[in-house]
Amino acid sequence: MNRRYSRLCGCLATLLPAVTYAAVDLAALDKDMVGPRTEILVLGSVHLSEHEAFDPKALDPLLDRLAAFKPGYITIEAISGEQCDLAKRHSAIYGDDYCASTETAKAATGLDVPAAIVQVNKTLASWPASPTPAQRRQLSALFLAAGERASAYVQWLQLPVAERRVGDGLDGTLIELLRQIETRRNESYQIAAVLAARLGLPRVYAVDDHTGDNHQIADRKAFSAALQQAWSGYGPTFDAMTEREAAFIATNDLLSLYRSVNDPAALQVLAESNVRPTLAAVSPQHYPQIWVQGWEIRNLRMVANILEVVRDHPGSRVLSIVGASHKPWFDGWLGQASGVDVVDTQTVLGGEGATTTRPDAQHPTP
Repeated sequence: MNRRYSRLCGCLATLLPAVTYAAVDLAALDKDMVGPRTEILVLGSVHLSEHEAFDPKALDPLLDRLAAFKPGYITIEAISGEQCDLAKRHSAIYGDDYCASTETAKAATGLDVPAAIVQVNKTLASWPASPTPAQRRQLSALFLAAGERASAYVQWLQLPVAERRVGDGLDGTLIELLRQIETRRNESYQIAAVLAARLGLPRVYAVDDHTGDNHQIADRKAFSAALQQAWSGYGPTFDAMTEREAAFIATNDLLSLYRSVNDPAALQVLAESNVRPTLAAVSPQHYPQIWVQGWEIRNLRMVANILEVVRDHPGSRVLSIVGASHKPWFDGWLGQASGVDVVDTQTVLGGEGATTTRPDAQHPTP
C-alpha cells in the first residue's frame, strides 16, 4: 500500500503544474446562461477619408445589409466628448490638439462639455418616440456642445429638409458645421450616422480610447522609425491588398470592398503584420514591443467601452464599426465576454465563406 500510495503521489505531483497553470475557458462560462444574449457585429472598415474618389450612394447596398441586421446600438471609432474633455484638462500629457474644439457650440448653447453631457443624458432619458423638429435641433446642438459630432449628425439627418435651420440651440455656425459633415468621407458619418438615422436611433456611441497608447517617449522620430522598419517586410502583402481595395473603390463596388476587407484571410494578414514583426524586431529601446502593448491596451479599452454601452441592456444587437486592423482583437475579446455572441460579418454581408449560423451562438444570425 505504501508503495502504491507513493507512486500515486508521484503521479499527482507531475500533474499539479499542468492543473495549476491550465487556462480557464472564459468563453464557456456562460453555457448555462438564462436570459437574452447580446449580439455584436464588428464591421471592419477602411478609413473612407483616405478614399475620396467614390460615390457615397455606392454605400447603399452595404447600408441595406447592415440595416437588415437591425442593430439597436451603433459604436464608432471616435473619441468621446468625455475623453476629449479629460485630454483638454491634461494637455501636458495629451497635447493641445487631441480633439476638435467645441467652443462654437459652447457659444451657441452656453454649455461646456461636462454640462452638455449632463443635458444630453437628461434629454435622452425622456426622449419621445416621435420627437418634434425643435427637439431634434436642440439635441443636435447639445451633442455638438458635448463633443459628439456624429450623434449630432444623426439628429440632423432625421430632420425634414425644411427644418434644417437655425433655432433651438443651432446657430448659423453650427448649421454650417453640420453641412460640412454631410460632405465628409468618414465611416462614422457616411455609414454609422446614416444608418442610425435610417433606423430611427437617437445617437451613435464613440468608443475609441487613447489613454493607454499615448506613449511618453522623448525621441518620437526614433520610435516611429523603429516601427516602420519592423513593418517594412509586409510591404508586398499590403500592396496587393491596397490594389484590390482600390479596384473596388474605382468601380464603386463598396459592398464587395467591405466583403474583402472583412474576409478572414485579409484579417489574418492585418493581425499578423501588426504584431509579429514588431515583437520580433530588435530595438535597444524596445520601441516596437512598447507599441504592441499600447495597441493591445487600446483595443482592450475599446472593447470595454462597447460592452459598457449595452451592459444594462442584455439581449441587444450592436453594430461596431472600426478600422479593420482592430477587428481581430474585437472579435477575440468580445467572444470571451459572458452573454455575448459575435456575429459572423460575412454572413451579414453575404460574402464568400458566409455561414447561416455562428458556431458559438445559440440562435441563428438574421
